[in-house]
Amino acid sequence: MTAPLTPPHQPSSNDPWQTPPHWGGPGGSGGPGGSRGTGGYYPGTPLESKEDKDLRSDLRRAAVVTVLVTVSGIALGLLWLWLAPRVPLISDSTAVFLNDSEGEEAIGADGTFVLLGLAFGAVSAALAFWFQRRGGIALVVGLALGGLLGSLLAWRLGVWLGPTQDVVAHARAVGKGVVFDAPLQLRAKGALLAWPLGAMAVHLGLTALFGPRDPEPEWGVFPGGPVPGAPSAPAAPGSGAPAGGGVPPVPPAQS
Repeated sequence: MTAPLTPPHQPSSNDPWQTPPHWGGPGGSGGPGGSRGTGGYYPGTPLESKEDKDLRSDLRRAAVVTVLVTVSGIALGLLWLWLAPRVPLISDSTAVFLNDSEGEEAIGADGTFVLLGLAFGAVSAALAFWFQRRGGIALVVGLALGGLLGSLLAWRLGVWLGPTQDVVAHARAVGKGVVFDAPLQLRAKGALLAWPLGAMAVHLGLTALFGPRDPEPEWGVFPGGPVPGAPSAPAAPGSGAPAGGGVPPVPPAQS
């Protein structure tokens, strides 16, 4: 009679259905009941990485920048209404005509909007860079989106607060031969892009000049080579390499 290979008080290691000794126990580290401090994992509890936290933080900052830049479009609309040149009109009771057919007031309103948009874009980009030097794609997108929304808000606000859009009723109200202002209009809709384009250009320039830099790589350490300050392995007998583990000397060229 032969003795059993496995003592009766120990489970057989060949049992495929064997449960690990500490699986699910209060002190186990590999199962659902394991301790978080020892590497355990609780089902249903997501582990948030540093990248996810940084992404959420960037999105929050971008949302704040978008809202603030959009609200500042009110100031742009008021300045455009104040600084844009007026187009004078006159009526003879049958039709409405330009009082000065050679005037450039019509394109002056578009030019004023473009210049104001570029100025607001530069200021908003400088402020965003001053308070958020870290930058990031989300911040730039929020800055551009806020500039576009702010331009739309400024355009509609200026038109709404400007002279009435009903030119015929306005001409009848002022009477025959009286000069009055035409409605404030933005004929070149591409002027709405002046703010976001100016903001992105200024922010890119500021980031290139004053933004944080990546650390410079350390030179002199090659992959597979000896690490400075670390003990070197002895050379194999008969290999011809020096005992320090460095590069073997190159023999002089034969003349």
